[in-house]
Amino acid sequence: MSIHTTLLTTYGQASRWLDHRSLDLVLVLMRLVVGTVFFQSALTKVDGVGLADSTFFLFEHEYALPLISPVLAAYLATLAEFSLSLLLWAGLATRLAATGLLIMTLVIQTFVYPEAWVTHGLWAASLATLVLRGAGLLSLDTLLCRQLCKRPESGQP
Repeated sequence: MSIHTTLLTTYGQASRWLDHRSLDLVLVLMRLVVGTVFFQSALTKVDGVGLADSTFFLFEHEYALPLISPVLAAYLATLAEFSLSLLLWAGLATRLAATGLLIMTLVIQTFVYPEAWVTHGLWAASLATLVLRGAGLLSLDTLLCRQLCKRPESGQP
């Protein structure tokens, strides 16, 4: 057997083995990392219990989103970054939280920092995976679904 054939066989076996591994730890990593990006961004927007003056300045002058007032955008973005990242971390309503953050990512990419497409592309890939695959086994989504989504016993409608 040639080295070429041996490498192809080994690669094929490894690929088949990997195809059958769970994505659960990868999904946790995606939730933690992307959630942290947005949570840390939210932390930069607050000062005490309110929004920092610099946040309003950024939303008025640097971010300048169309069709929404800078003040409303500042409040909504901060609220979304805090709440949706916490949901991601917990694996609770993961698909909904990931969808919200994916929309935020697309808005940031389109209207705010279009030159940062590599970073936003990485966020979007992780968020799209969470939308498509959910939070995985290590999540509150799974725990709640096991409790609430039980199939009715036979004989019951």
